[in-house]
Parts: sequence; structure tokens; C-alpha cells
Amino acid sequence: MDPTAFICSSVDGQLGCCHLPVVVNGSPWTWACRSLSPRFQSPWVHTWLWNCGSRGNCLAFGGATRLFHRGCPIFHSRLAETPDCRWKASEDKVKRLVTEIGREVQQLSMAGCYWLSGSTVEHVARCRGLVKVNLSGCHLTSLRLSKVLSALQRLRSLAIDVSPGFDASQLSGECKATLSRVRELKQTLYTPSYGVVPCCTSLEKLLLYFEILDRTREGAVLSGQLMVGQSNVPRYQHLRVFYARLAPGYINQEVVRLYLAVLSDRTPENLHAFLISVPGSFAESGATKNLLESMARNVALDALQLPKSWLNGSALLQHMKFSSPFYFSFSRCALSGGHLIRRVIDGGRDLRSLAGLNLSGCAHCLAPDSLLRKAEDDIDSGILETLVAACGNLRHLNLSAAHHHSPEGPGRHLCQLLARLCHLRSLSLPVCAVADSAPRADRAPVQPATHAVPRGFGKKVRIGVPSGPDPFSGQAGPLPSSVFWSLLKSVPFLDRLELIGSNFSSAMPRNEPAIRNSLPPCGRAQSVGDSEVAAIGQLAFLRHLTLAQLPSILTGSGLVSIGLQCQQLQSLSLAHLGTMGKVAYMSALSDMLKHCRRLKDLRLEQPYFSANAQFFQALSQCSALQRLCLVSRSGTLQPEAVLAFMARCLHVVVCHLFTGESLSTCRSLQQSLLRSFQAERPALNVVIFPLLHEGLTDVIRDVPMVHLDEVTLFKSRVAEEPPNLWW
Repeated sequence: MDPTAFICSSVDGQLGCCHLPVVVNGSPWTWACRSLSPRFQSPWVHTWLWNCGSRGNCLAFGGATRLFHRGCPIFHSRLAETPDCRWKASEDKVKRLVTEIGREVQQLSMAGCYWLSGSTVEHVARCRGLVKVNLSGCHLTSLRLSKVLSALQRLRSLAIDVSPGFDASQLSGECKATLSRVRELKQTLYTPSYGVVPCCTSLEKLLLYFEILDRTREGAVLSGQLMVGQSNVPRYQHLRVFYARLAPGYINQEVVRLYLAVLSDRTPENLHAFLISVPGSFAESGATKNLLESMARNVALDALQLPKSWLNGSALLQHMKFSSPFYFSFSRCALSGGHLIRRVIDGGRDLRSLAGLNLSGCAHCLAPDSLLRKAEDDIDSGILETLVAACGNLRHLNLSAAHHHSPEGPGRHLCQLLARLCHLRSLSLPVCAVADSAPRADRAPVQPATHAVPRGFGKKVRIGVPSGPDPFSGQAGPLPSSVFWSLLKSVPFLDRLELIGSNFSSAMPRNEPAIRNSLPPCGRAQSVGDSEVAAIGQLAFLRHLTLAQLPSILTGSGLVSIGLQCQQLQSLSLAHLGTMGKVAYMSALSDMLKHCRRLKDLRLEQPYFSANAQFFQALSQCSALQRLCLVSRSGTLQPEAVLAFMARCLHVVVCHLFTGESLSTCRSLQQSLLRSFQAERPALNVVIFPLLHEGLTDVIRDVPMVHLDEVTLFKSRVAEEPPNLWW
């Protein structure tokens, strides 16, 4: 039975007891619900709760929704949210729900509820039993935050935004008393500030997201200076996890240095995870050097991520001590395979505890030490084999943004070695890494697999009837012999897959004008085409798929295979498929979309794409679709088709279209969409703007972070951060 189709029966207006078997990742589970107490017999509450889904005693409005009151042991496994609930929490519904059951809720997530007013968010103060609350993305002034936190005396975990105008002096004594007991803090900074960190004297986990822009809308340059006396060493003596993620910009680097300066004076004895994610360069300072030296002497880490400039040419890794590491990220570091083996794996150290490894952008991580090596040279299979043997329980692996070319010879291909990692749940690879071998002049171009689903609208395909051999039926039919097919057959429970061209860069970077030119694809990627894409259809549990810069996509027939067989697919990102300047896969994409009944997020980046009536008609059949982002240099769109699509797809709340249309056309369509659908879709976010317009950066800054981070901007998300970093 499909868990997303699970609905509890109602008996005389009350939720009755039911037991339903559900298959989760191939294993049967029994989910049971007991009757709720009489105080929850409101039919409105029942409808809301069951539409949202539940787990434990947690309630969420903005994200994957969970619930329940502590007297009812309802679910121990997560129910997939229905498309009706995530973005439809209106002001009145939230107030009524909090009023009726607020006292029973222990965990509350309102993350990403950007459309709710501060007065509505303030009702959280009625949930006096809260232990965990996530208010990221919500509008809260310092005074309102003070009022909410003053009432939550049991709070131990908190997530908030710190926006311009925040004033810590407005926090009451009761609020500061609550903060002094908080052990987990996630703080997103939109202005230079310590936020509530100085008040949190018992912190064990500190997550910081720096989203500060260098300039105001008026062009004024911001300063990253803070009052140094606001924070001091004793407040971090219990810290176990420190995580900082920075958006581009020097202000973010200035502010994070002030947080690090506090840690450099005295390293917390219990620190076991230290992670800093910085795009671009981030020079070391005297304080950071002292901090790293202190960590090397005094702590044993389980998770580590450092800016590339701190590791490049440094012997730091050789002196670091690790206990039972579960996450490493060396993204964009100049780390050679020899250093990786000697300093991290330590010549054969048992790293079976390692769950996540991010080597994206590490061009030499699978090659021996050699100053003369070129990025396009073959990898050293022995290094990869040592890595796989030591990290046999890896669940998340990122090797993207580099050229990993396999040498000739049996058993030496990258895909053959990765096939031993049978526990993988997410994987990101460069396109050239899945090519069978180096292209030769005497080798014919790769043709689509003979069993691939026919493209176009001509032939009807019966849903539910396999069009090729079932990957779980043993010898039902001959499987292709490519190494990529074999790899995917070995990891059938893969949840997220990314194939990204080594030279790919999105036309829409963060906080910068759109990129007008792109690098040509890797030569070896030319042999990766429709048959390799069709191989992805084996992954029956796949939920997230990214395909970028595959130049040899001829017809897109593999996309139809994915649509038919990957029935759990929820998010799809396609970019630069086929020859530049041509969109030859349009017909196949339309056929694919007809079968994507659970697709919620679609991001499409393709130059010269025509978003016409045919495209939107096919997209309208994705009944669960919630968010759409189209990025197309010199692309076109039909306003009437967009309006008709939005009228048919009632769950769509994000429509981001960046094309080559004129500014007047974009503004007119955006206003029409908001005028027609804003009232019935409170979370509606519409951005329609010319991709190459100089004002794009100012438009992007108004996009809610939850959409900007998850859909609008292109990036690799595999092993981006440690698993289960936040609840």
C-alpha cells in the first residue's frame, strides 16, 4: 500500500483505531492510531490533522507535517505529506488549531511559513508545553519573539530568523531565562548580529546560516562589525556541534569570524562536530589557526568540514583526531588521493561509521600525488577501491563537479567499485564518470536502448505494465551490460540521484547577475545518452533526480522510462539536456510528465526553451505539483498557457519563470497571476522576470529562503550537510 494514500476512517465524528500495513523502503510496517481524547472531537481538527499526516507528538504547518498530543502514541514512522497541507495553512486555520490543541503539542514546526503575519505566529505562545519549535522563515519582531519565548519555559530546541531591526535589548527577563535552557539553536542571519546566542548559556548544538547581503536596496554598503563584548567563552563550554553555512559575500565572512573568535579562546571539551561551509575563498586568520590547533590537541571529531583555503597545502588533517566519524566534507579542496588515503583513511582505518562523504569539486581526490596530472586524466582505481573498502556503510556520497575518468580494464571502472556500497541512499556523480570507457574514433555513437519507451504522443503506454525487464524480478529479461546499469542495480533503494556535467554552471548564481556563457561539456560525457538515462528507471524508490549537461540526449526516451517506473519521484531538476540551442526532448518530456503523479517540485533550465501550451498541458497532469521554476536564456512563454495551467493545478504555490521575454510581458503576467490566485493560495509566490535583466539580483532577494534554497537556485544537495543535522 502506498503511504501517501493512507487515510484514517472516522467513526461518529471521532478518529477510530485502525491498523494498516505499509511498505517503507521494501519493509512492511504497521501504523496504528488509537482514539483521541474527547477534547479533540472537533471534526475540523480531525480533518486537518489527518490531511497533514502525523508522527509522534509533533505538529508542523510549513514543512513535512507531523503531529500529535503526548497521550496518544500514534505513529513511529513518517507519513508523506499530502499536497493539500504544506502551503495551505491560512491565518484562521493556524489560530484555530493552536487554540484547540496547542497545550498538547510538544514539537511544532512552522518553518517556511513566510505568508503568516507576526500576530498569527505569536499564537505559538499558547503551546506552553513545547520542547522544540522551528520558526525559521516566520515574521517575528524582537518584541513578539520575546513574548513567545517568555511563555515556553520547557523549550530546549529553537530555530529563528534574525532580520534587520532585531534588538536583543528588547528581550524580557522571562525570555532570556527560557533561552538560557535552550540546548539546540538554529539561527538564520539576515543582518550582522549575534542574535540570541549570548542568551543561550547551555548550548550544545549551534547552527548558523549567514544570508546577509553586502548592500542595501539603496546601494549602501553594510558593515560586519559587532560589539565584541556581547558574547564570551563560557557560553560555549557545553557546545558539541558547531555548523556555519555562508552565502556569498564578504559581510558573511566578517560576521562568522566574530563567532569563531569566541571559540578560539577556549575550545569546548565536548566538541565533536565542526563544520563551516563557505563558497569561494575564506582566508585564515590568527584566531582560526589557534582554534584549529586547539581542536587538533584537545578534541576527537565525528564530523568535519572546513573552507578549502584552510586545508589546501596544510598538514592539518594529519594532526586531527577522529572518534567514530559519521560525516566528512572536503568540497572544492585540492585534496589528492594520496592525502585522502594517508590523512583521512590513515592507510586503511576502519570508517564503517562514516555515513556521508562530500568530495564535490575535488578534482584530484581519486588520483595519486602528481603535480603534472591533468584534470581529464584517468583516476587511480586503487585509491577508490581503498576508499570503498574502508567506508563500506556510506549512505551519502558526492563526487560531482570533477572529471573522474575510469581507466580501461575489468573491475577498474568507478561504477563497478561504487556498486559495492550497497547501503547508498543518495549519490551525485559527474556525467563523464558513468561513461563505459574513453571514446574512440572507430566507435559508433551510443544509441538508445532497444527496450526504451517510444517517444512522442503516438503510442499509448499502459500505466502499471512494465515496458522493460523488472529490475527486481531476477532473470525476467536481459539487462544492458553498461557499468552504469550494473551500479544502479546494486543500489536499488537509492532515494536521490544526481548526474551533473563536470563543466556545468547554472545561468542563475547567487547574489550575482545571470551567467551569459557556459563551458562546453566534457568530451567523455558525449557517450552518455538516452540509454543511460533509461537505466535510472530501475530505481523504484527514487524521489529526487537531477540531470544536468548531458549533451548526447537525442530523443529523451529515457525520461519516459523514468516517469513510468519511478513512481515515487517528488522532485525533478533538468538542465542543458541535448545539443545547445535545440530542445529535442520536448515530446518525451511531455510524455514523462503524464506519469509523474507524485511530482511536487520541477526545475527546468534549458536555453531557447518554449514554454508553450503543449508543455503546460502536459505539466497540468502532475496533480501533486507545488513548485515550478523555469530558467531559459532566450526562452519564450505563452501567458495564456501559464494562466490556464495555474487554474488547473490547484496546489501550485510557486511559479518562477526567468526567460527572454520583455519586462512588460513578465510584469503583466505576474500581476495577472497574483490577482487571480493570491486570495485562495495564501503561500503563493510568483516571480516572472527577464533572465538577463540587470535588476534580477534585487528580484531574487525577495524570494522566500525556503523556495530559493530548495528550488530556484541550482546546486548539488547530496551530502551537502550531515544527515539529521536538524530535527
